[in-house]
Amino acid sequence: MGEVIYGNSFIDWFAAETLRTDGETIPTLAANQRIITIRQPVGVVGIVTPWNFPIAMITRKVGAALAAGCTAVVKPAAETPYSSIALANLAYRAGFPKGAISIVPTSAANVKDVGLELTTNSKVKKISFTGSTAVGKILMAQSSSTVKKSSMELGGNSPFVVFEDANIADAVSGLMVAKFRNSGQTCVCANRVFVHSSIYDNFANVLAERIASDLIVGNGLEPGVTMGPLISSVAVEKMSLLVNDAVGKGADIFYGNDSNSLHKNKDSSVPLNSGYFFNPVILKNVTPEMECFKNEIFGPIAALVKFDSEEHLMTLVNSNINVGLGGYLYTNDIGRIMRVSEGIEVGMIGVNTGLFSSEVSPFGGVKESGIGREGSKHGINEYLNIKAITINY
Repeated sequence: MGEVIYGNSFIDWFAAETLRTDGETIPTLAANQRIITIRQPVGVVGIVTPWNFPIAMITRKVGAALAAGCTAVVKPAAETPYSSIALANLAYRAGFPKGAISIVPTSAANVKDVGLELTTNSKVKKISFTGSTAVGKILMAQSSSTVKKSSMELGGNSPFVVFEDANIADAVSGLMVAKFRNSGQTCVCANRVFVHSSIYDNFANVLAERIASDLIVGNGLEPGVTMGPLISSVAVEKMSLLVNDAVGKGADIFYGNDSNSLHKNKDSSVPLNSGYFFNPVILKNVTPEMECFKNEIFGPIAALVKFDSEEHLMTLVNSNINVGLGGYLYTNDIGRIMRVSEGIEVGMIGVNTGLFSSEVSPFGGVKESGIGREGSKHGINEYLNIKAITINY
């Protein structure tokens, strides 16, 4: 239900944005000349969406495309095709014109062929993709043959920073949302949790207590369950590899990773060893050479990193990290808020909050986390071309 409400917010937002695709009147040095600009739809848009938000990632893109006057061809993730089909059916039942939205489901076997058609077909004027950086680079390279406009919302490695003056309980509450929603499978999930050395142990203790009390792993359709499975066996295996790599390089498992701490709903009929479940884990003493530090985790592992000063933090956060999507910062020092939020190399920062995604805020990253912005007043611009008209009179 949460994703449905979130997804619908983009439909409401971009429905209103249709009234704001205005242009400009630009004066020139010539007394008898004016320049006006208009914004026109780019045309047919190819949209490629991920499995982790199978409704909202479509509405955030398609809502903007339709508001701009474009038609959309949507290739949903092979893992979650039914949500997109249901969404398109609802659109046509609501009166959308035929051809406004087309859904092209794929299997794992033909996904590359469909992607190639979208990126190389000259009738498709723009590609919008949410997914991994590796796949985004492939789509961008393929799109170069027709010089398409592109929007890319790619992988992240979100830092979650807690300074010594932060309210620990509030910071832990924020981390519970930023780290464990959707079982840790969002592109802006907290990846590296930087905690000041003076509160490091206390923070870890409070976090462990909250996980033990709040995270009930099991079938999400059953009462009381608060965290479900991962998407696949490959995802579960990746979590195990990340934990083993970190421990092998000196990290400590402070919480989780054994059957005794799987907080399964006691009344559940689903055994946790029958699905793609992975127990929440807290790793302490994480360092930059570990894979969970260098790469996106995309699962319920909280990797705690100790820092001693603001300068030390900034070196750790930005050095040798080639992506920059989102980040989080907990402190009550307004000067520090400005310095650190401006200094962390990401496209979005949540200050004293673990949730910053909304229809009114521009969503997107820097570095290899992508190109363009979605949502907000900027989102519709990704689907419009500016035309300048010079008039002599």
